[in-house]
Amino acid sequence: MSSILIMGAGSVGCYLGGCLAAAGLEVHFVGRHRVIAALRERGLKLSDLNGREQQLAPEQLHLHEQLPPGLAPSVILLCVKSGATAEAAAELQAALPPGSLVVSMQNGIGNAERAQAAAPALRCLPGMVPFNIAELAPGHFHRGTAGALMAQSDALLQPLQAAFSAQGLGFKLLPDLRAVQWGKLLINLNNPVNALSGRPLREQLLQRGYRRCFAALQSEALGVLAAAGIAPAQLAALPPQRLPLPLLLRLPTFVFERLAKRMLQIDAKARSSMADDLALGRATEIDALCGEVVRLAASQGRSAPLSARMCELVKAYPQRGRPYAPDELAKALGL
Repeated sequence: MSSILIMGAGSVGCYLGGCLAAAGLEVHFVGRHRVIAALRERGLKLSDLNGREQQLAPEQLHLHEQLPPGLAPSVILLCVKSGATAEAAAELQAALPPGSLVVSMQNGIGNAERAQAAAPALRCLPGMVPFNIAELAPGHFHRGTAGALMAQSDALLQPLQAAFSAQGLGFKLLPDLRAVQWGKLLINLNNPVNALSGRPLREQLLQRGYRRCFAALQSEALGVLAAAGIAPAQLAALPPQRLPLPLLLRLPTFVFERLAKRMLQIDAKARSSMADDLALGRATEIDALCGEVVRLAASQGRSAPLSARMCELVKAYPQRGRPYAPDELAKALGL
């Protein structure tokens, strides 16, 4: 394997690229000035909920604010925000050899297809990142939840399986990722709830009012998926009773905490990437999450009013400027 290119060195890109670099691969990071400058000054620190800490010195990293000329990586991991997919893919096509393999490690459903449409000379496949990454400090990226990476099968990705495994991460290659992508999106419907709560992920999930909002969004989305004939993969860690997740979320907290022990294996530092985006005044991926539910509903002649309202609340948050209490958020959603 010649090298790996991380296109979009944010929280996910830095963590995945850092793991691959720590496994001995040559990894090139392309990202915003703020992130790249911090990596040049401090290096890259990785940590996780299991107590792992690893520091990569600046000289171990290949850092770029623009795509460098003449690069021919074996694999490109596309980690930009969903709204930047087409632009990033077009940049990649202009700079890389035809046929280069791009794997979308982004939230949402259609990013690999959007990348392929914007860069027809490349090969674009879907991938999935199941865990939360928080930027705890400049150059320090922390994995606060568990789960195995996934991507559509391709022979070029097999060396990455060994590299991620060496860093304690699973990496599954599957022939079709559509059910997995929808399963992940159902879990990611908590991202806007977490972002608007202003609380760490575990603390937010232990508040029944916030869980009611998450459950309502999930129930609406599951109805839309059923109407469209889509069976999402089960990715959440459910209790032995196999309770449907919306039902589990609506239980009193003392019952939820007892039944959802695996789901709550989250350290106190974990939060959604959308929370980071709101805190930094950046555009969020709400259109790639709740917006995807709204679009699928429309394609079935249905509506998804809760997802549509959540899109409005997230977009209006910069004007509001303060978190929602649990009952306040439920009322804002119309529950």
